[in-house]
Amino acid sequence: MDTSIVFLHIAVILTTAHLLAELAGKFGMPTVIGELAAGIVLGPSLLGWITPNEIIHLLAEIGLILLLFDVGLDTDVGRLINAGPRAAIVAIGGFVVPFLLGFLLTHYAFGFSMLVSLFIGGTLTATSIGVTVRILRDVGRQNSHEGQIVLGAAVLDDVLGVLLLAVLYEFSVSGEVSLLNVAKVTMFVGVFFFTAPLAAKLISSLIRRLEHVSRVPGVIATTISSLVLAFAWLAHAIGAPELLGGFAAGLALSRRFFLPFGIAIATHPRFSHHIDLSMRPIIELFSPIFFVTVGLSLDLRAVEWQSSFIWTFSLSILFVAIAGKLAGGFMLRREHPLTRTAIGMSMVPRGEVGLVFAGLGQAAGVFGPQVYAGVIIVIAYTTLLAPFWIKSFYKRYGNRPQLFETAGETTVDGSALRPAAE
Repeated sequence: MDTSIVFLHIAVILTTAHLLAELAGKFGMPTVIGELAAGIVLGPSLLGWITPNEIIHLLAEIGLILLLFDVGLDTDVGRLINAGPRAAIVAIGGFVVPFLLGFLLTHYAFGFSMLVSLFIGGTLTATSIGVTVRILRDVGRQNSHEGQIVLGAAVLDDVLGVLLLAVLYEFSVSGEVSLLNVAKVTMFVGVFFFTAPLAAKLISSLIRRLEHVSRVPGVIATTISSLVLAFAWLAHAIGAPELLGGFAAGLALSRRFFLPFGIAIATHPRFSHHIDLSMRPIIELFSPIFFVTVGLSLDLRAVEWQSSFIWTFSLSILFVAIAGKLAGGFMLRREHPLTRTAIGMSMVPRGEVGLVFAGLGQAAGVFGPQVYAGVIIVIAYTTLLAPFWIKSFYKRYGNRPQLFETAGETTVDGSALRPAAE
């Protein structure tokens, strides 16, 4: 292998991803869409300049692990608890409904195997908390009643999604679906999530002391990166996907992590912020490679666009993707219909989490070209158009704050809210 060509490929990948991400941002779209588009442009779908090799796949996997670390680090378990049962209802409803509908539709209506249908259902479950937070911030509703429910539900969605991904990963490795595999992965994940945070908290204390005495620059970035990769190895060693290790490391180093029996292990907010600032350049270096690789693995030329299958399949799971999340919002029966609609719409974007599911399914050989293309189309569509739907919704109904209120909370401007019929 000519390593100089690999250097050129990586340079082209990073440059193109950055340029298209900037372009996407200028048009009000999530940057992940630009990075995905970079892979489509550079790959077999259009120019055919780059074919991923082992080195690019390795860098993409590191990017995926760091991406899940970032998701875990941004996960505020305290916010989830404060959001209360409403967030749990929305998250569980918005997780179970699209998963079951996606599985049943593709398994029985389209005749896919159980493993393929499970992966498709899993792809439709998780909400992109990054896209959702940005949308709510843009419309000034991140601190509102429905905004807190959405953010809490999105946090729980991420946790449930990663756990489901661990189970599906085991299915793809073993090649079969069995209750024994489910029990094994569940046990491993439970043990891992119980012990890993304790280890991470101990190490984080050592890092803080080391930072005060070390004369070597970048000690936090180096040590945390080593910790994340070590957790990834540990996760693989116990039979879970490596990305679960990255997620656990980030979750453990987040501001507050709760263990069973109400035990809380807190990290000082300044230190968590310091970790985020130190790791941000590394995450932003590697994570685009993962999203570009997802686009590189998609060959739109191989898709039979004249076939009715791709359109029927894509539209069917798109309906499930949207309806499933709306159903989660409408499970809050005592909220106003507009509030339920706002919550459900805010949970629609799939973004990076959906791409993780799709990428793993494609890499494991679960998805064929047609199915993979259909899944990517749906993820891109929900991520791309949801911001416009939500902004349009609030532009039309946002002047009716009484419809988005509940007892004991305040609006963004701090004004009191009237009790809701809860």
